[in-house]
Amino acid sequence: MEIGKIAGTFCATRSAKANIWYASSLTLFLAIVTVFAVFPSLATAQDFRFNTVVVEGNQRIQTGTIVTQAGIAPGQSISAGELNDASQRIRESGLFERVELDPRGSTLVIRVVEFPTINRINFEGNRRIDDEALATFISSAPRRVFNPSVAERDAATIAEAYSQQGRIAANVTPRIIRRSENRVDLIFEIAEGDTTEVERVSFVGNRVYSDRRLRRVLETKQAGILRAFVRSDTFIEDRIEFDKQVLRDFYLSRGYVDFRTLSANAELTRERDGFFVVFNVQEGQQFKFGQITTVSEIPEADADEFQDALRIRPGVVYSPMLVDNSIARQERLAIQQGIDFLRVEPRITRNDRDLTLDVEFVLTRGPRVFVERIDIEGNTTTLDRVVRRQFRIVEGDPFNPREIRESAERIRALGFFSNADVEAREGSAPDQVIIDVDVEEQPTGQLNIGGSYSVNDGFGVLLGLRENNFLGRGQRFEFNWSGAEDSAQYTLGFTEPNLLGRDLRFDIDLGYSEAESSFATYDSERLFFQPSLTFPIAENSNLQVRYTAEESEMLARDPVENGPVVGNEIAQGAQLASSLGYTYTFDSRLSGLNPNAGVLFSFGQDFAGLGGDSKYIKTTARAIAQTRVFNEEVTLRATFEAGSLNWRGDNASRTTDRFLLSTNIMRGFEPGGIGPRDISGTTNDPLGGNLYAVAKFEAEFPLGLPEELGIRGGLFYDIGNLWNLDDANLTGGNIVGEGGSARHVIGFSVFWTTPIGPLRFNFTNALSKEDFDEEQTFDFTLSTTF
Repeated sequence: MEIGKIAGTFCATRSAKANIWYASSLTLFLAIVTVFAVFPSLATAQDFRFNTVVVEGNQRIQTGTIVTQAGIAPGQSISAGELNDASQRIRESGLFERVELDPRGSTLVIRVVEFPTINRINFEGNRRIDDEALATFISSAPRRVFNPSVAERDAATIAEAYSQQGRIAANVTPRIIRRSENRVDLIFEIAEGDTTEVERVSFVGNRVYSDRRLRRVLETKQAGILRAFVRSDTFIEDRIEFDKQVLRDFYLSRGYVDFRTLSANAELTRERDGFFVVFNVQEGQQFKFGQITTVSEIPEADADEFQDALRIRPGVVYSPMLVDNSIARQERLAIQQGIDFLRVEPRITRNDRDLTLDVEFVLTRGPRVFVERIDIEGNTTTLDRVVRRQFRIVEGDPFNPREIRESAERIRALGFFSNADVEAREGSAPDQVIIDVDVEEQPTGQLNIGGSYSVNDGFGVLLGLRENNFLGRGQRFEFNWSGAEDSAQYTLGFTEPNLLGRDLRFDIDLGYSEAESSFATYDSERLFFQPSLTFPIAENSNLQVRYTAEESEMLARDPVENGPVVGNEIAQGAQLASSLGYTYTFDSRLSGLNPNAGVLFSFGQDFAGLGGDSKYIKTTARAIAQTRVFNEEVTLRATFEAGSLNWRGDNASRTTDRFLLSTNIMRGFEPGGIGPRDISGTTNDPLGGNLYAVAKFEAEFPLGLPEELGIRGGLFYDIGNLWNLDDANLTGGNIVGEGGSARHVIGFSVFWTTPIGPLRFNFTNALSKEDFDEEQTFDFTLSTTF
């Protein structure tokens, strides 16, 4: 029991001491907190105050510049954090490789190591892009401060330039070589790598149009056997994005308003030398136009009259371009009627049950805004008036946004500018706009070197010099020389596209030719002079009127090869023909109502007898109709041509005055191979004819070969006749074929699209012909300009 009391007393004593210790500790903690609360300055770091700032290590950069960048004023109190910010500001100037700030009492020492200066820039390993082109891509330049970050960005820019050429594996490494006086040579080491080609382009989700048809729409092409000459088969990411928009435009123009490209994936091949590109598309349903109506909210605009101006009809496949063309037609009609500020708003109602789109054109009054002025910049060569005449409006006219867009397209279509931007901005008042035209000139001269080959004439050469913007006036000046094995032709041409500031084209052509024909027994010379005027007379048609002065002569060969009829014609010597003529042309493709079909029709006459030796009326006509069927895989084409020569002179007509059918008009026969002939003795002279008529029917289709080969097939059937020799001097000749007879020809064609030009191989068989005809079972043509 004593022991327990002693233990209890000990514990109580120990507890009391502990309580005293805890109380003392708590008192000390509260005292410290109170001191920091009352005197907060004691809790902060020490401030700096510098009376002097010293800079060390700078060679090119002035001391004052570095002190200004630091932003530290003498006598200013700054914290350690502000001192660190000053160091960071100096580094961000991009002039120094290393920066240190050393406080020494009232003196601040700033130590810097400057970046070196670039002495020169070299590119190594580049073959596809020359040094001059690469220099335009980079920011680094000689005599500027070298910055590693800028050099790395330049390397990435160069690699991107190679990527745009399909060389996505290109690697660019910037290196430096130290020189004296803190200079460096900057070297970009380039490993160009191989071109990464598109091995295959395929589609998922397309049911209406085949992969083959859709591939023809894209800019990206599959690699073919001529890949060394083709750049469109290289993989370029930006081109894929462009192709997605092209696909959408293709389907929208054919009524598939719900079309979407869900994805466009590109995967490397196993060998990592090519890409497989897959477009995942959703076509949707095809819509057609339903009801087409016009509603006018302007009293002076008659809705019925504007409705009659439309060309689209219910049942036609829907196309946004047709809607846009209709709006343009109605706005032009408003301008003709003097209705200003008219706007056409298309309101489209969708009918999913019958897959039609009802379009209501609402005529409304737009804001009263006028054109204050048109400013043109960037045209260093082209005169202002050439650009201004592409506008249908002038200063003071009502502002029409659609007219401005169309004017911009006309400026780009000139081909004089690499870039043309047309924008409208607010003028000096809210109801005034200023139209800014910013253009960039590009070369408009062309030096053409061409080649041609045909079975009859052999190889030929074409040399041409052409300036499309002569003296900056938008005029064409052209000189051409062409020669085959035994012929030559020289032509000089000039065109003024806007005579007297109107939509009136003036052409003047002067030429001389001499030929030793492979199918005739005489040589010929021809000199001609022809001015003409061409102007539109309707939306899809134009009229050309012309005057022609032509002197031609048939020349005998040595030794004489011709028969008596051609001999009589040679004896006439040089003959002068002076004629007035016209040609009317209608082309439905200009309106774009049907992108898959079109009709071209032309009709012309020449009336000779205004002086000269010849007097005649020559009439020619041609009609072509074309359409695509079977989801646009097959092209059907029908052509009809005819001509008539009504000779009215006292002298006799010659072979060179009459029609001689070439292989372009009638296939299956040599040039001059059908029609009347003189077969006197051993001669066999084609004499041509006063009348001819030819009908041609053709189908072009894929052969099932890989599309990258560019080979398609065709079947054709031609029927034609050439006859009549009235008013010809047939003395002494043995004439056959004057009465004429229909020739029937069938054939098969192979079309091969190559980078050097389109090739066509025709294999023909004459089902019906005359014994004296000159048949040609094979024809091969090549024409290219590079």
